[in-house]
Amino acid sequence: MERDVHRVKFFHTADWHLGKLVQGVYMTEDQRYVLEQFVRAIEEERPDAVIIAGDLYDRAVPPTEAVDLLDELLEQIVVELDTPVLAISGNHDSPDRIDFGTAMMESRGLHIAGRLREEHKPVVLRDADGEVHVHLVPYADPAQVRHAFNDESIRTHDEAMLAITSRITGQMDPAARHILVGHAFVTATGAAEPNTSDSERPLAIGGAEHVRAAYFEPFHYTALGHLHQAHFVGSEKIRYAGSPLKYSISEEHHNKGYLVVNIDGDGNVSVEKRELKPLRDMRRITGPIEEIEAHPVCDDYVFVTLLNDNPVLFPMEKVRAVYPNALHVERRITAVRGTGEAGDTPEEAARRSEADPVSLFESFYLEVKGVPLDEPKKKLFADAFGGLLREEGEVR
Repeated sequence: MERDVHRVKFFHTADWHLGKLVQGVYMTEDQRYVLEQFVRAIEEERPDAVIIAGDLYDRAVPPTEAVDLLDELLEQIVVELDTPVLAISGNHDSPDRIDFGTAMMESRGLHIAGRLREEHKPVVLRDADGEVHVHLVPYADPAQVRHAFNDESIRTHDEAMLAITSRITGQMDPAARHILVGHAFVTATGAAEPNTSDSERPLAIGGAEHVRAAYFEPFHYTALGHLHQAHFVGSEKIRYAGSPLKYSISEEHHNKGYLVVNIDGDGNVSVEKRELKPLRDMRRITGPIEEIEAHPVCDDYVFVTLLNDNPVLFPMEKVRAVYPNALHVERRITAVRGTGEAGDTPEEAARRSEADPVSLFESFYLEVKGVPLDEPKKKLFADAFGGLLREEGEVR
């Protein structure tokens, strides 16, 4: 299929998380299965570029199989299919590893921004109507932006993104069309909103990770990564592509895939969602063990809640006789706590496990000490926990 000379067409994807472990199971085979579908779509539709909006890997030091898979996919897309790839690092990636050899690879069409730089230079695509400038903004926490821009006033993710987008918009060519590629938690107003899954590592704690969507209004399209459910934010031209696979049971009802984006000569954007078929689904199963044992054998990744009143002997072995890839089995217990309060259901326990770390520590402190956590101690905990998050991003 020939590329359309009257508009720029690109595929927007994000959050591949190659090397991902879910409940101790590597997802590499499943990732290869869906990403091979993605490559076949590139071969059939011939987009002008592929955009990957961060989190290529799931950890800073990915396993060899994940590195090999990314290398294989990029060779197929860039070399064999002659399709440029424009990618950024996410909060799970190592900026230095992602950045390695990028200048050398740009001549082949592979543009990867691993580290934020003070000087910004867009990647330029062209069609019959002129240039499309793609602005690659790799993930950087406020401290990194503060250092790169030598601006001590930058303290939050919102302030960091404002500084970055202000620099870009101040230098934009008004004759070109503009795309921004970023990795952040963007909300319509910059206020806290629920996350889309529990497999997304928080960027900060205490409600300081959110970024206002208004900063992206000057761009004809903003391709975002970090949140795993595909959706737009405030405007249909500010979009998350979502992850290509379900990476936690909280993503059970997500429809995974990628976005096909077209930009015409006037900068008008059309977006179409394409779904990817997983090798195995990820879903919940609830029922007594006797009922579950009567199910047909299925390879799906399942999280099982048993409704038996009495304990079940060897529950995982029994479940895996029917669901060999079962990831978790629990029994719903309604035991009474010492305070006389009913025990948590699995849903309540899940909500508690996904709560903000500061809130969890406040509750723990109150329960142990009998007095509320004061603001200085709350800030001390938030700073310490934030430091651990940054350290984890460097060594994982």
